Amino acid sequence: MDLGGIVLLHHVEVYVSNLEKSIAFWGWFLMELGYKKYQEWDSGVSWKYGETYLVFVQVEERFKDVPYHRCRVGLNHLAFHAQSREHVDEMTKMLKEKGTPILYADKTPFAGGEDYYAVYFEDPDRIKVELVAP
Repeated sequence: MDLGGIVLLHHVEVYVSNLEKSIAFWGWFLMELGYKKYQEWDSGVSWKYGETYLVFVQVEERFKDVPYHRCRVGLNHLAFHAQSREHVDEMTKMLKEKGTPILYADKTPFAGGEDYYAVYFEDPDRIKVELVAP
């Protein structure tokens, strides 16, 4: 597909420890950002926005012995665009209502600096997620 020199991320696949919990967490969040459910099968699900999609797959039992940690080699966090600062505030309120751990809560929404408006939080496997205003 020719995108006129623009390189877009095609997809990201994340293995999760509990697919049901991950669907509950990621489903509402991604739909709030405009993603649509794309695929679903016994051991996984994906949501798509434009040409990019995110896939969540139940990890096999034999690989569950070492839990995820963002400070090890591999993925540190996923960052998403918010529509506005107000959108970050609305989503922060919803995350708190759902009991989602907010990271750097004492510095939110300026944990990334005084000119960087964002909320940082964790998914059920403690993968850091960021929602940042333009």
